Amino acid sequence: MVMFVDHNQGHLKIIRSALSTLVYPLQYIVNLPVEAAEWVSVSLATHNNLLEENDRLKRDHLLLNSKLQRYEILESENQRLRNLLESSFRLNDRVLVAELVAVELQSFRRQIVINKGQREGAYDGQPIVDAAGIMGQVIHVGPFSSTVLLITDPNHALPVQVNRNGLRAIAVGTGQRNKLLLENLTNNADIRVGDLIISSGLGQRFPSGYPVGQIEKVTRDPGEVFAKVLIKPSALLSQSREVLMVWPYKNINETKSTTGNETIGDKIE
Repeated sequence: MVMFVDHNQGHLKIIRSALSTLVYPLQYIVNLPVEAAEWVSVSLATHNNLLEENDRLKRDHLLLNSKLQRYEILESENQRLRNLLESSFRLNDRVLVAELVAVELQSFRRQIVINKGQREGAYDGQPIVDAAGIMGQVIHVGPFSSTVLLITDPNHALPVQVNRNGLRAIAVGTGQRNKLLLENLTNNADIRVGDLIISSGLGQRFPSGYPVGQIEKVTRDPGEVFAKVLIKPSALLSQSREVLMVWPYKNINETKSTTGNETIGDKIE
């Protein structure tokens, strides 16, 4: 009867509204643990997803950095090879690119080992240069490698001349990494700091006109006949990773007959 009256006349609507208001806090309290559990579950899932994504991004970042470093290494290597190619055009001789495989670390000895030897036609006394200047000459040839005496070794001497005026002298090694000593120049010789020193071609071993270094210091002692002249080498003796083996024209036929291989150190034209 009450339900009939309420349905037709709506007298109990106010009572139901009041009861709903009283019951709502109880319903909220009852549902709170369920909602809290759902919130914790969603939060944990989101947290785990963020951790996984963070780990993935770290791995991707590390991989990209590794690739970027490799690209920078390749770019640097390509630049060095381009410089060597430009240098080979200046030489106008047969050349072959070789890589350093070892460096002599003993005091006052300046030697390197390159990865080309008898099978490529290397020979004792063969000139070795880089993109910037003369590095040295081969002193020992093995089947697959060669030992190079650098121009800074105390046992090395190189006929040179001052590019500005053609004045001839001998550049000898000092045993120091970036120092050469210019000999046979008198105190009144026309030499200046900054003068470019080039190979003279005398001795018929090194290509003529190729950079050797620049005069760094000139000391004139009135009590001495010769001036003391220090040169900084043009070649990057402590940095070059690739070098050029040079076959001057006079050695082409000799190299061919020795190796039987006419494609060794082909001239770049």
